[in-house]
Amino acid sequence: KGEILGVIGPNGSGKTTLINCITGFVRPDEGKVLFKGGDITHWRPHRIARVGVARTFQVMRPFYSLPAYKNLIIPLWSPRARKEGGWRGGGKHGDRDTVAIDILEEIGFERDSRVPYKLASTLPTGYLKRLELARCLALRPEVIFCDEVFSGLSASEVASMLPLIEKLKMGGITLVLIEHRLRELFKVADRVMALQFGEKIAEGHYKDVIEDPRVKEAYLGIEEI
Repeated sequence: KGEILGVIGPNGSGKTTLINCITGFVRPDEGKVLFKGGDITHWRPHRIARVGVARTFQVMRPFYSLPAYKNLIIPLWSPRARKEGGWRGGGKHGDRDTVAIDILEEIGFERDSRVPYKLASTLPTGYLKRLELARCLALRPEVIFCDEVFSGLSASEVASMLPLIEKLKMGGITLVLIEHRLRELFKVADRVMALQFGEKIAEGHYKDVIEDPRVKEAYLGIEEI
């Protein structure tokens, strides 16, 4: 709990498939998926989300026709969010809208600006990535799987995202970050796991992982990082 695990590997190594299996979007061919001691292998995604497992997607999937803050209304209406968030919603939109704005502010949206009220379709990539994280937070999760959350961001946008990732960890949320941007990942990851052809080939502190001969073989030139 409250840890950041980085998952690395070349294209086609099985990183996204791993997340899909854990979050119920793909059925594993063998083995089990365990969460807090319980077997969730054959659960559907919505049921897995209810026990506190959230995820972002490599291809972002907001409701583009809605304002940014309205993208949080559906996860805020989930049974888990209403229970863990300590609110019941009532019959009006006001309370939900306020909670949505609070979450967006927590993840880096300027509360007093127009940005939270802009259509998602008009937001730049940096804000869309934050919106993905905000929708996860609305579920009040214990674990968030992030599929290339730094992808498409400028160096300055990544630099502003790193403290937010650390803040989530300090709040007790476990994060699993799948990333190709290794330098940025290594700044926040407590542990790193390397995959190749769907198998774990190394795990530990990033300095040890990148020195592993199998990882060097999988990543041409990684020894220079």
